[in-house]
Amino acid sequence: MPTPASAASPKVYTAGFWLMCLSSFFFFMSFNMLLPELPDYLARMGGGDYKGYIIALFTLTAGLSRPFSGKLADTVGRIPVMVFGSLVCFVCGFFYPWATTVTGFLLLRLVHGFSTGFKPTGTAAFIADIIPLSRRGEAMGLLGVAGSLGMAAGPALGPYITATFSLNTLFYCSSGLALLSLAVQGTMTETLPAAQRQPFSWSLLRLEWHEVLEPRVFKPALITMLCLFPFGAILTVVPDQSVALGLKGADKGLFYTSYTLTSLLVRLVAGRASDTYGRVPVLRVSAGLLLLALLVLAFMGQSVVLFLTGAVLFGLGAGLNSPTLYAWTVDLSHPERRGRAVATMYIALEVGIGLGALLAGWLYDNTTARLPYVHLLSAALLLVALVYLLVAVRSRPAAQ
Repeated sequence: MPTPASAASPKVYTAGFWLMCLSSFFFFMSFNMLLPELPDYLARMGGGDYKGYIIALFTLTAGLSRPFSGKLADTVGRIPVMVFGSLVCFVCGFFYPWATTVTGFLLLRLVHGFSTGFKPTGTAAFIADIIPLSRRGEAMGLLGVAGSLGMAAGPALGPYITATFSLNTLFYCSSGLALLSLAVQGTMTETLPAAQRQPFSWSLLRLEWHEVLEPRVFKPALITMLCLFPFGAILTVVPDQSVALGLKGADKGLFYTSYTLTSLLVRLVAGRASDTYGRVPVLRVSAGLLLLALLVLAFMGQSVVLFLTGAVLFGLGAGLNSPTLYAWTVDLSHPERRGRAVATMYIALEVGIGLGALLAGWLYDNTTARLPYVHLLSAALLLVALVYLLVAVRSRPAAQ
């Protein structure tokens, strides 16, 4: 049974930790396997001008639901919040085949976003409960490996399933993976202390302003928003950029696969980097790598080799970035408001991804010649993040 970790406990990685990694693998694979196919699916409905909304609407509801998931994680429990997120993912997969109009499809994307508004919030709080501070960066890295495996396998497998069977089969497979994530969560034990738990009631959904954001984690939240803007932009334009370079069918997922596999390898070898050298120094390196990746995509992304080189560089930066931001957020949070702190970081994440997707869709406007401008806009925001980390944030030992 997973219990809150302490310095006296010699066993850092419990069964609960590995089960959480397995659940995250299924969850991230579930909705990421749809991404390479959704732009074409929407275009065939006549919604080619709304490609930016595929990601933007998903992240909108994810962001709006974060304050609620954070509060519920700190009151009702970590596991109920995760279960709700996986359940939404499971249900939405079954409804995509019936979303045959642009309006219906976009509405479903809006609902689907609740899944990531809840599941990762509960997951991060759960991991923070059972892992000691001295191993937190490493643990977030390992959890990220599980998520990255799902993010790599999903986009690689999705086009293959569609080409071999059908698009509807892909949607049902996505739903089935969410069900597996849900089933794994049923084997875990709640880590929120019993004294803090209370039964769910609708009154818990009434929020005061101070319950929406946790001011103690402003710095990691700002860096999260700036660093995740490019991710939203890339999710929006990379499927079309892949096709423009001649990557079709199962090859459409090569960018995602290259990016996520590289990110995974970095997390494996550098999981403890921020525990050893500090959160801010690692974030400076990651921001520099992400900036370099975007410049490659903007100025040298006209060949498949350079396009995938950009994906690898982006994966290197993201592999250092994500677990470090999670660990930094938890470091700065109060234990009784950990769910709210994690939710604040995720709100910033959704704002960054959502704005990236919206502005990328607007700037791209289905015109291949405009793709470099999308990447340059993202690069500008990465430069702001890097300058902020170099000038405005002091470097301290691991627990910032």
